[in-house]
Amino acid sequence: MSSNNAAVVEIAQTAGKFSSSIVLQADNKYIDVKSILGLFTTLVSSKGYELHVHGPDAEEAKEAMAAVFAKHGLNINVVGE
Repeated sequence: MSSNNAAVVEIAQTAGKFSSSIVLQADNKYIDVKSILGLFTTLVSSKGYELHVHGPDAEEAKEAMAAVFAKHGLNINVVGE
């Protein structure tokens, strides 16, 4: 579980650097990636994720988030506008 904890914290911290809305879709749930609690309950149960990023710094946010998910071996599909 500890590696998952590290992933959750890093994902939330990375998302917090951006003003864009960053939402993780897992199954039929939508979680604000800046919410550590939401991430904890979701990253455990799902295998594939979609990341929806909207806002003024969306492009930078997409690249940073994709890199963090990949670093932790999480399968993520970044969805555009």
